[in-house]
Amino acid sequence: MLSEKTVAAISTPSGEGGIGVIRISGKDAIIIAEKVFKSASGSPLTTLSGYSAVFGYVYDKEELIDEAVATVFLEPKSYTGENVCEISCHGGRYVTSAVLRAVLSAGAEMAAPGEFTKRAFLNGKLDLIKAEGVMGLISAKSKEELRAQLSLKRGKVSEEIEKIEAALLELSADFAAYSDYPDEDLPELSQDNFSRLISLAEDGLYKLLISFDSGKILKEGVSVAIVGKPNVGKSTLMNMLSRENRSIVTNIAGTTRDVIENEVNFAGLNLILADTAGIRQTSDAVEGVGVELARERLNSAQLVLAVFDCSEELDNNDKEILSLLQKDNTIIVLNKTDKERRLTEDLFGGFNTVFISAKNSEGEEELKTAIRQITTADSIDPAAALLLSERQHDLVSKAYNAVKEAKNMLLGGFTIDAVEVCVEEALTVLYTLSGKRVTNEVADEVFRRFCVGK
Repeated sequence: MLSEKTVAAISTPSGEGGIGVIRISGKDAIIIAEKVFKSASGSPLTTLSGYSAVFGYVYDKEELIDEAVATVFLEPKSYTGENVCEISCHGGRYVTSAVLRAVLSAGAEMAAPGEFTKRAFLNGKLDLIKAEGVMGLISAKSKEELRAQLSLKRGKVSEEIEKIEAALLELSADFAAYSDYPDEDLPELSQDNFSRLISLAEDGLYKLLISFDSGKILKEGVSVAIVGKPNVGKSTLMNMLSRENRSIVTNIAGTTRDVIENEVNFAGLNLILADTAGIRQTSDAVEGVGVELARERLNSAQLVLAVFDCSEELDNNDKEILSLLQKDNTIIVLNKTDKERRLTEDLFGGFNTVFISAKNSEGEEELKTAIRQITTADSIDPAAALLLSERQHDLVSKAYNAVKEAKNMLLGGFTIDAVEVCVEEALTVLYTLSGKRVTNEVADEVFRRFCVGK
């Protein structure tokens, strides 16, 4: 148990809504809820079985606050593993705050950020990796990330870690037996078996490590630079992707002089868009700064959407931009298909090329397909075991290095004791990852990022 105190918090977002939920968790959750909630039937909350809901009224002492529904969950069959009561009242800043104040006055203490999930972790309801998936579900910005975070929450990564831990534990036990009975000719203590178990752990950790790049794309999104010479439709494309007038669009070349940013959900991914100034030779000092910023974004972006006006022949500015592009991270966007075409794909040999009319929102599906191909999103399975946080990647990397060192020592003829030290190091790191052996500082760091009420 985390502590004997009972905590409470508003678990729904601040603002007006149909329902606001105040969650109470702890040994005295039902008793405290009963002090502020009176059921319409007159039945005390303490007489209800778990997974029961009842309509009634919330009071602050003698003052009626609202009509509400109280839902009771009894330990250990609750989210936190403790007694839990959730009071669902009418949504709104004042009414939910008033209900929470009444609950706190009745004996509950204010929950810290992530405290409900932290209690679930400490009560064995979920491990630390699954707990990170809970927060990821709340903050997911795209369908694909949502699927990946749900997979994390449901234990896909945890299952892989447990398989690796099992191999390392078997290896550690074999080492102990080998040390205790060095003269016994036991088949399970053969060098081949040692190598098999180490390779199993090494391969499993490596697969998780390389999943991080895919996980990072889904979680953090893709930085996208929209580049091109002035007046080719970069800002119109930005607005098409954003579904709003995010960038100013005029017929005057050089309207965009700074980098305009927006975060959008497109092609099932979170795209961090940057509409840049038109790249061209200019004597205007202010525009020149914008052009330099555009070049910097082009070089640093994960994905480049290079826009060309397909109704005009390529000029020197277009050709200069082409010379700056790399085929592995660039999509050539031939805009203004609503006009007569003067450009063909042949002029951009080797580049992924898409025809669109940003003005008329034509070519969106083709652009989505191209984006998913070039970002490798189509090859990512969000339901698979993907590492989704720097903490996960860092610890898996440390465990992988320890296992590799153990393997090298075994092949190099080092003593079993020396190899065992590396295996134990890998196990310790993996236990920290899952939370089987974790300090309060590590747990606090994970749950510090949670919102209050979850």
